[in-house]
Amino acid sequence: MRKLTGSVVLPILMAVLGPGLAWAEGDATYGWIEKAGIGSLGAVAKAKLDSGALTSSINAKNIELFERDGDEWVRFTLSLEDQKTEERVSERMELPLQRNLTVRGAGGKDERPVVLLKICMNDTIYEEQFSLRDRSDMLYPVLLGRRTIQHLGKLDVTKTFLHDPKCNADSPVKYFDEQEAQQDDLDA
Repeated sequence: MRKLTGSVVLPILMAVLGPGLAWAEGDATYGWIEKAGIGSLGAVAKAKLDSGALTSSINAKNIELFERDGDEWVRFTLSLEDQKTEERVSERMELPLQRNLTVRGAGGKDERPVVLLKICMNDTIYEEQFSLRDRSDMLYPVLLGRRTIQHLGKLDVTKTFLHDPKCNADSPVKYFDEQEAQQDDLDA
């Protein structure tokens, strides 16, 4: 029996499985480090696009869980260096808790609250889930995981800073899709 090489198999798979395997024409390509506009702060932060992480994470301090009208909420302070002004900016926020995330690593197990935040990448606003963690000891205050990366486009790990955030009131908004996230959880 003759072996099929990758140059033969890939076109066959593409023809059989359809365009779901290909990137849509016009998808932007992002580097592994980009600048992201951070929602209501109006600041620009360095963001690491990390295909090894499922959920995105952002630098938050003074994290407190509390109850409001029978629902769980999170009070926290976003804190980061604005790449436009090189000044440290912060904002105290209160948002509904989306879920709790358990992260397991070499240092043990860590529970983190997850909230919905809006970020600007290139010319589009994305509403995404972010786990809250003190990332002040990290190089990048924002980490974008696979759930967010899949909405952006392609990732080129050999490049950095391919796009600056340029969102405004007329920018398209891609809202968080709960059903998509639940399917991600089932697939993980």
